[in-house]
Amino acid sequence: MTTSISYEPLDWSTIVDPYPVYAELRDRAPVFWHEQMQSWVLTRYPDCRDVLRNHELWARDLRRLGAEVPDERLNIQYQDPPEQAKLRALIVNAMRTPDTRDICRRARPDLEGHFERLGDREEFDLMSEVAAPLALQITCDLVGVEPPALETYVRIFEGLTRRMDSGLDPSHAEPGEKVGLELHAMMKAWFEQTRLPGMIASLRESPHTKSMPDTYVRNTVSAVFNASYSTVYASTGAVVLTLLEQPHVLDQLRDRSLMATGVAELIRFCSPAQGTSRVATERTRIGDTTIERGESVVTLFAAANRDPEYFERPDELVLDRSPNRHLGFGWGPHICAGAQLATDWLCELIEFLNEQPQELTLAGKPVYMRSATLRNLESLPVRLVH
Repeated sequence: MTTSISYEPLDWSTIVDPYPVYAELRDRAPVFWHEQMQSWVLTRYPDCRDVLRNHELWARDLRRLGAEVPDERLNIQYQDPPEQAKLRALIVNAMRTPDTRDICRRARPDLEGHFERLGDREEFDLMSEVAAPLALQITCDLVGVEPPALETYVRIFEGLTRRMDSGLDPSHAEPGEKVGLELHAMMKAWFEQTRLPGMIASLRESPHTKSMPDTYVRNTVSAVFNASYSTVYASTGAVVLTLLEQPHVLDQLRDRSLMATGVAELIRFCSPAQGTSRVATERTRIGDTTIERGESVVTLFAAANRDPEYFERPDELVLDRSPNRHLGFGWGPHICAGAQLATDWLCELIEFLNEQPQELTLAGKPVYMRSATLRNLESLPVRLVH
């Protein structure tokens, strides 16, 4: 199906609530050409899942189609199997060295401290005053570095997030490149200087890493660093807002037996990640639509996660949903590097909110960042009710 349809990802109404738009796309044009993005857009679960898991037909690495990518810009985020397999395995093992659950538990006293410090205020911003410092602390603990100034990394994160939308707004490309270079320089210094336990130490000591180009390893850790920060930060805002809007859900999650399936369901329901792209390595078909070699597709997995053909009662939170093969963190060899960390953090956060003697409530209207690839709260005004 190639029906022409209006879809403006950076329109404010779409950013604030994309789900009615996604429902219309699934019904009217599940596969359609988006002129501005120069891509086919997919909205149904089977189509998105099949693209994400079939790396032979759908490439992330544009070198497979003749594009030139300088070696100094390579990382496993842009490579496909089997080239990415060796370093990805090392990254996964390095993330297990500082157990992600332990990292989140270590952040619990700081979470409590933020709430104690802010509790007497008439209102406070959960995103800038709680989510951002904790996301940076957790990520630095994972990687094994001392945290940089919060305002410095928030600026880098915002620039990298907007750069992902440069196909929709080209003005974001150059500033995004500049903050990307800033992160790479920061990572180079960390690899040279840090002696803290964590991912960098694990990779630096591995004999397998020594055979790889330094820039390739550092670029990969930079990608992991930003993926971890952005996933923890954005998912904190998305999940807390959902729980404030549906307080009965938080109460139901007092039942510990629901925690694992409940967190997975929250990720399906409100994951900040909206989609990603791939390129066809050969001519193929999706439904009635022919995709030519070299053409891009955007998999809108936030739309796929509400597909009624796959998820029963897709617009409701079903805390014991099982199985729940959502695409909230993507799928396959390029699944989000911060997925397990974010999952563990959300469990810790929900436990904390349920143990709080004070009730957290909305104190104003949430404000979203103007970004499409990552649907991310910029501000979430809240208050604690004694």
